[in-house]
Amino acid sequence: MAGSPITIGGVVVKPGERRMIPLPIGSLYTSNEMRLPVHVINGRHDGPRLFITAAIHGDELNGVEILRRLLAIRQFRTLRGCLVCIPFVNPYGMIQHSRYLPDGRDLNRSFPGSETGSMAARLGHVLLTEVVSQCQYGIDLHTGAMHRSNLPQIRADLDDEETSNLAMAFGVPVLINANLRDGSMRAEAAHAGVKLLLYEAGEALRFDELSIRAGIKGIVNVMQALNMIRPPKRESASKFEPFIARSSSWVRATASGLFRPRKKLGDRVVSGGELGAIFDPSSLFDQVRVPVPSRYTGIIIGRTNIPLVNEGDALFHVARFEADSSEVKAGVEEFEMDNAVKID
Repeated sequence: MAGSPITIGGVVVKPGERRMIPLPIGSLYTSNEMRLPVHVINGRHDGPRLFITAAIHGDELNGVEILRRLLAIRQFRTLRGCLVCIPFVNPYGMIQHSRYLPDGRDLNRSFPGSETGSMAARLGHVLLTEVVSQCQYGIDLHTGAMHRSNLPQIRADLDDEETSNLAMAFGVPVLINANLRDGSMRAEAAHAGVKLLLYEAGEALRFDELSIRAGIKGIVNVMQALNMIRPPKRESASKFEPFIARSSSWVRATASGLFRPRKKLGDRVVSGGELGAIFDPSSLFDQVRVPVPSRYTGIIIGRTNIPLVNEGDALFHVARFEADSSEVKAGVEEFEMDNAVKID
């Protein structure tokens, strides 16, 4: 069955066409107009419509590189349905190396927005009306915040069977059944009946090759599960089952000072086990040592990268599982080997 045209920003993309649409989103106080680069690949044949967004938070750059590489793959020549990619949704924040918009608002807490509201509200409104509302599926690409790294993970409504199946297909070791947050794009997508996966991996303002490779592979896996592109003739020899976290919590600093961690992303931790220690910066080496014990048993899915901490600062994000956490650790190691950077 032949595909159907899609219209974004008044531009019609017919079946079999590929366009980059500069979608107007407003102007700076210098009168320079800002536009979103919306890449549209509309397949010749009917199929699902999938949107992929990156840099809703302007300093989260892994997704920009994921989409830059994704859009170059050859499999899209036989695409079924329509793929809509926006490599950066928040160009204002990207220019300023900032998570936020110039008005200080978090775009991912500003949906559904409005035509006449703040800068964040207007941008959210444009994205929802022009892109999200025209699709059945979405993938939103994120990283950890500044000075924080995330293990590659999918956050989604795993109580929805179809969403859960797509999350499993993505192919990361950890899935988190995350609650919807008011004002987020994921919440508004859910209200519109759009199935959305949120991919978290890496750190703000940094490229992480493992996270980038895993993101590209995961998107391709989802598109294959949706029958938008053909699966490879040979299946990968590596197959692991993702694990669903029943809950996750942050372990916080027990004192102020210099933090020296003993654990890294993907490590297994046990309740009461030492995660690291905090030192008085004016003391001699290994004096005035305050241990940081884990309150939970599980896998580290997020961590701080800055050694300067105040009492109460978040240090490690630990996910807890119904499965034995040693099995999850083995899955993480297999995932890391599967996406390892090969050095010639």
